[in-house]
Amino acid sequence: MSWCSWRLGDSAILSINVMRQIPLDISPPAPPTLDNFVVGRNAQLLDLLRNVTHGRCREHFITLWGAPGSGRSHLLHALANGAPIKPGLIQQVDATLTLAHHVTALDAAGQQTLFNRYNEIRSLGQGILIVSADNAPLHLTLREDLRTRLGWGLVFEVIGLSDEEKSAALYNQARARGLQLAGDVVPWLLTHTQRDMPALMALLDALDKYSLEKKRAVTLPLVRELLHSEKQKN
Repeated sequence: MSWCSWRLGDSAILSINVMRQIPLDISPPAPPTLDNFVVGRNAQLLDLLRNVTHGRCREHFITLWGAPGSGRSHLLHALANGAPIKPGLIQQVDATLTLAHHVTALDAAGQQTLFNRYNEIRSLGQGILIVSADNAPLHLTLREDLRTRLGWGLVFEVIGLSDEEKSAALYNQARARGLQLAGDVVPWLLTHTQRDMPALMALLDALDKYSLEKKRAVTLPLVRELLHSEKQKN
């Protein structure tokens, strides 16, 4: 396949404010699973959660904490088999697994329910409770007896990807697709678009399709053209 040459017109470029984060609504990201979670420095945690899904985990209480965008929501959604999981709600996935996302959003009744579920699991010696939060249990704004109990279980920090790890993940995914990216594409994406991995992967998928449709290589002008066309739709 031969790629035609093309120079992006100034009128198209000037209409894009490249210095702000560009929201993308190109295509829905793939449903979150443990398999499509970009591991980074979370290999031990991912192994543990795989054991949970396969019924091989002997732990009963697990707290996942980390900064926004670190991947906590992805992991909780994956454990819930893709079902929506909202902050401040307790979700019973099956007879064994209970999830609570962003526990500091629980109201008083929710904290009591979580406290009761913790004690039930501990009393029976059966079941797994996994909660997520933006801080380690010691620093959570929860009632003291609940906060203390969460700290008794396993506590994992979900470590967000560095720019280098995000870049490597994008290049690996592009390589798996047989897609060649110009050298300035990935650094530009990490600076001017949404930085979470689901959005970046969705954009890579869109670029793959767009480059095939236009019969052009994935260069920075092609990226800008695609983003401009999406902006015009919105």
